[in-house]
Amino acid sequence: MKNKKVISIILGSMCFALTLGICIQLKTVKGSNSVIKQGSGNDELRAEVLRYKEKYDNKYRELEKAEKELEKERQNSTQDNSDLEQKEEQIKQANKMIGMTEVTGTGVIVTLNDSKKDVTTALNASDLLVHDVDVLSVINELKNAGAEAISINGQRLVPTSSIVCGGNIIEINGEKVGAPFEIKAIGLPEQLAALSRPGGYLEILKDATVLVDLKKSNNITIPKYTGVITYKYLQNTSR
Repeated sequence: MKNKKVISIILGSMCFALTLGICIQLKTVKGSNSVIKQGSGNDELRAEVLRYKEKYDNKYRELEKAEKELEKERQNSTQDNSDLEQKEEQIKQANKMIGMTEVTGTGVIVTLNDSKKDVTTALNASDLLVHDVDVLSVINELKNAGAEAISINGQRLVPTSSIVCGGNIIEINGEKVGAPFEIKAIGLPEQLAALSRPGGYLEILKDATVLVDLKKSNNITIPKYTGVITYKYLQNTSR
């Protein structure tokens, strides 16, 4: 049994290292892709974008394959061992919490879009647009209402996620996304739907003629985070 544990740990470590390496390559390819897109003004650069996209897709498939192999090794190592099975379940729950696995459940879908009002009739045209602070405010209200998982236009929010203004778009997890912003949140639908209460932030956006839609759903799927979560200053104090 001891030898089996050692082998399982070694195999698991190898799969984890492979997964981490692919994640880093994946992030590098995505970053290069973004740089190329910014200057794509001719056919040659557009072709380069397609080549980088193909590299990204290939790396992502490799990542998914490595994750499946890691999961298989974990299952093999925990068979007929209640202690290891319990630890494996703890790992799965932890991955759900930090956003490293796809999750489904009940919740709400909030869509924010720029106003259709004629900008020439507005005192401040900026008030007609959805800004990063608007998205952040809605996200904070969802968290306060008990949301257990949140995504914005397919980008899973994790503890290290950033939402910043990038000109006429918003950057989420380093990826550029534009309106309309579809925010999915998993939690108790009735509680999350309280965002539409009188005096809430959604009502403030509606008063500014920003287009707002909120609907409950019994089947929401939120994808896993595809980046690499790194901590520079966090240290484990346990002995």
